Amino acid sequence: MLSFDEYKALIEDNLLSFLPDTGVYAEVLKESMGYSLSIGGKRIRPVLLLASCDLAGGDVKKALPYACAVEFIHTYSLIHDDLPAMDDDDMRRGKPSNHKVYGEAMAILAGDGLLNSAAELIAKQALSLEGDADALYAHSKAAHEILSKAGASGMIAGQTADVISEKSSDVSEDLISFIELHKTSDLIAAPTRAGLMLANAADDMIEAFTTYALDIGVGFQILDDILDIEGDEKLLGKTLGKDSEQGKCNYASVHGLEKAKEDLHKLTVEAKESISKYDSEGFFTALASQLESRKM
Repeated sequence: MLSFDEYKALIEDNLLSFLPDTGVYAEVLKESMGYSLSIGGKRIRPVLLLASCDLAGGDVKKALPYACAVEFIHTYSLIHDDLPAMDDDDMRRGKPSNHKVYGEAMAILAGDGLLNSAAELIAKQALSLEGDADALYAHSKAAHEILSKAGASGMIAGQTADVISEKSSDVSEDLISFIELHKTSDLIAAPTRAGLMLANAADDMIEAFTTYALDIGVGFQILDDILDIEGDEKLLGKTLGKDSEQGKCNYASVHGLEKAKEDLHKLTVEAKESISKYDSEGFFTALASQLESRKM
């Protein structure tokens, strides 16, 4: 297997090349899409897809379009999250949000463009497998996994629950768990599972890594909630205290900082234990530990 930085380099080297040609009259659309793709990011989701595929013996190069599609989807969600109607944030990764550079209308269109381009990219890769029924089935499963978890029953459901819970005085623990699971964790679990599907991994391996990915995904959002309260604004590259300012309840505000930190650690331990059969002290185990201690 490669290192995290080596998988990330593959993503960085190919990400923009997968953007479609928008035509002479819509060049600003491609520019806007490329702007948000290029302002950095951890690239955890696409790296998880490549690494899980690699671990299960799959072809990383054939998985690359799927990995980049996942980053397209993630980036579109961030562009829309920053809009005034959503989280209303002027900064993203230390640079002006898309709508502050290109205007709200173009930011909406750039997000739309990235989401649709992700679906096109996945479909194009599947079309290249004509005549190979087994590979086509594996790729179709991976495509469905990514697109469904990014959709109305996955990430968008989590975002919806997050929006409608603003300024609510009756936020239950179940609601917070729903938001954490779907808003963030679904799009961490989906690429992990999709990478394994592309490699035709056994069901028990997929099940183990599903537990792993859901745990680190929920933990990722819990830590985001913690950092929104006590993080370093310069390191995070975005405004702190947005949840409190907008009347949003998150895991840390509902359960308290200490409980949030305890639960983050429990999830990290459980994640590592769930894959010990496949990755004892390996890439994924180390990644879980790194994610628990991140500052940005």
